[in-house]
Amino acid sequence: MTKGHVFSTGNEVLSGDTVDTNSAFLCRQLKRSGVTVIKTSAVPDDMTALVSEIKSIASAADVCVMTGGLGPTSDDLTAEALAKAAGVKIKLDTAALSSMKKYFDKRGRTLTPANEKQAMLPEGAQFMENRHGTAPGFSMTISNCRFYCMPGVPREMERMFDLKVSPQLNELTGHAGEIQIIRLMVFGMPESRVAKALSGFSVKFPGIHLGFRIRFPMIELRLSRLKEVVSNSQKGLGGAGEMNQAKQWVMEKLGSKVISDQGLTLAQEVGRLLTERGQTLSVAESCTGGLVAHLITDVPGASDYFLFSATTYANSAKEAILNVSRKTLENNGAVDETTALEMAIGVRTAGRSDWAVSTTGIAGPSGGTDAKPVGTVCIGVAGPLGSHSQRCMLDSGDRERNKQLFAAMALEMLRRELVKN
Repeated sequence: MTKGHVFSTGNEVLSGDTVDTNSAFLCRQLKRSGVTVIKTSAVPDDMTALVSEIKSIASAADVCVMTGGLGPTSDDLTAEALAKAAGVKIKLDTAALSSMKKYFDKRGRTLTPANEKQAMLPEGAQFMENRHGTAPGFSMTISNCRFYCMPGVPREMERMFDLKVSPQLNELTGHAGEIQIIRLMVFGMPESRVAKALSGFSVKFPGIHLGFRIRFPMIELRLSRLKEVVSNSQKGLGGAGEMNQAKQWVMEKLGSKVISDQGLTLAQEVGRLLTERGQTLSVAESCTGGLVAHLITDVPGASDYFLFSATTYANSAKEAILNVSRKTLENNGAVDETTALEMAIGVRTAGRSDWAVSTTGIAGPSGGTDAKPVGTVCIGVAGPLGSHSQRCMLDSGDRERNKQLFAAMALEMLRRELVKN
């Protein structure tokens, strides 16, 4: 077993000012490379604490992936701390400096003496090029542990890991390209119920790992196995065949709650269905404040099917832009199935699209009544074969989460209609 440690540095991580998404990414990637993560840790920008942690890691792990502390300021201490822990000096790495100069020249910027500090690496370290930022990475061995030091900026770190670190880890563990993964996306079912429904999975498929990842308001299910396990699978059943059987078993247990067997989000799946059918979409929003349109347009290629969006918060805007009847608003109010229906029909007409979806509700924390409490949302869907609306109660106790749930439910109602047609 190759033992791994994921190590984050920086005061901002420990204070909570920066969410440490790097560690989650690296844990997933190490597993994929056949490295078993035995520990994650975070240490402030303090030389004593850094050196102590590095020595502790070096005595326990085979591989350490380390992020942060490679910048030009005085509190960027990673290179010096590793040098102290290894008992070596730091010196100017000419390859690192040359790479930085190219990066600055390409962007018409001047390399300053402060930036040159970033090219000071421990003796014996191997420079790793950063194609997306100024901070070079490097790797080195202390005791029997190989340290891979990368920038703290997620985009820079992820690219460096993929290009420089991952190939070395795959060579070290012998697991290059030897993992099979199937991702399923689930919506409309709490994690506890999903887990209960799939409780017999490990007995039925002992060679396949089932993992859960919350991607609110959805749940991602990850089926994975290494090919070395696949080679020992049951006679007459290949690894790919057993993985597909496992996928089908999960989908049968969860039914319509599985919104994608390709790991797609609701917005991505809606986009895929619209593209497949050559159809278009318009959106009308009140309580979600443009969130549905944001989710849709966050998908690359959305311009092929997304035509029009109207955030009509005020009743006057619903009347003027969407042609919602004043009588409907006076008799039923803004949060009502009929209002949602007229919003959907109105925005479909205004956008001249094949499909339309609308949202109107009460996200909270105030504004609710006994008849329409916080968490009430009315959603309308209009399409080629007709229109309908529905009232849902989705209160999560938090305004932002309610808006996310409202938007997701609107996309889910649209997705179900697309599947039917």
